[in-house]
Amino acid sequence: MYTIGIDIGGMSIKFGLVDCDGQISTKTVFKTPKNTEAGINTIILGIDQLLKQANVPLSEINGIGIGCPGAVDSDKGIIDVLPNLGWESIEISKILNEKYNLPVKISNDANVATLAEAKFGSAKGYNTVIMFTLGTGVGGGIIIDGKLFEGGWSRGAELGHVTLYADGIECTCGRRGCIERYVSATALIERTKLAMQNDRKSAMWDYVLGDIEKVDGKTAFECAKSGDKSANSVVDGYIKDLGESMMNMFNIFRPEAFVLGGGISAQGKYLTDKLIDYCEKFEYGYHNSPRTKIITATLGNDAGIIGAAALIE
Repeated sequence: MYTIGIDIGGMSIKFGLVDCDGQISTKTVFKTPKNTEAGINTIILGIDQLLKQANVPLSEINGIGIGCPGAVDSDKGIIDVLPNLGWESIEISKILNEKYNLPVKISNDANVATLAEAKFGSAKGYNTVIMFTLGTGVGGGIIIDGKLFEGGWSRGAELGHVTLYADGIECTCGRRGCIERYVSATALIERTKLAMQNDRKSAMWDYVLGDIEKVDGKTAFECAKSGDKSANSVVDGYIKDLGESMMNMFNIFRPEAFVLGGGISAQGKYLTDKLIDYCEKFEYGYHNSPRTKIITATLGNDAGIIGAAALIE
C-alpha cells in the first residue's frame, strides 16, 4: 500500500507515492498556478499523472496528504489562504475525497517537514521533537508524544514569531523582535552585509568577488572557517540568537531532539557543535536540565512529500 504526499510550494507542486517506510517510489512535479481554480485542477491533474506514471490503482492507495505554505484548517480540511499564491477558501479534503473516495489530510508545510523528520528522518525514535526551518523565514514544528501538535484552529506552532527581543527589529507579521528577524537566512544575510560594510578588508568581500549582492547564508560561515574576524563575529552573534531561541523552546517543551532544517542547516556539525557548546554553557536553558539532542534534518527536499504522506495514519 502507498500514500500520496503532495508538497505545495511557491514555484512548484511536488507529488510523490510514499510507502510505509517513508520511501518515495514515484514523483511528478507541476508548476504552481497563481489562482484558486487552477490550483485545484493542478492538484487533481498531478494525482492522476502520478498514479498513471506509477501504474498503481486507487485500491493500493491509503490516502492523500497535503502540505501547504499558508493558513489551513486541518480539522475541516480547508485551505484558508495561501497568500503568496492567491489561493483562498478551498475545501480540498471534500473535493479530493469526493473524487477519489480516499481520506485526505492537510497541514502547514513546516509541520509536515517536522513530522517527516520525526517519523523517518534524523529524529526518528524520539517522541518529543521541535524543528526550526531556517530559510527565508523561520518555520516551526512540534511533535509531542509522537503526534503532530498544531494548536487551536491549526494556527499554533508559529515558532518563528515568538519574541526574542522586545521592541526589536520589525517583522513582516507586524510585531517586533521575532525570532525570524534574527535567525532566518534573510536575517543572516543582513548581518553579513552590515559586517562587510563595516570592514572593507574582510575576506568576505573576496568570497563574493566584491559584489555584496552575492552574499548568501554561507558567506559568513565559510569565511569564519578560514579565520576571518568579521565573519566570526557574524557567526558568533547568529549562534547566540539561535541558541537563545532554541533554549526558549527547551524550557517550554523540553524536547528529546531539536532538528534544524533549511539552507543554513547544510553547515552540519560546524553549526550544531557551536550550538551545543552555547547551550552547554547555559545548561540547556535551566539548571541541571536534561540534554536535548541537537541535529540537522536529513530528508532535504523530500521532507514535504514524505511528511504530507505521514499525515495519513
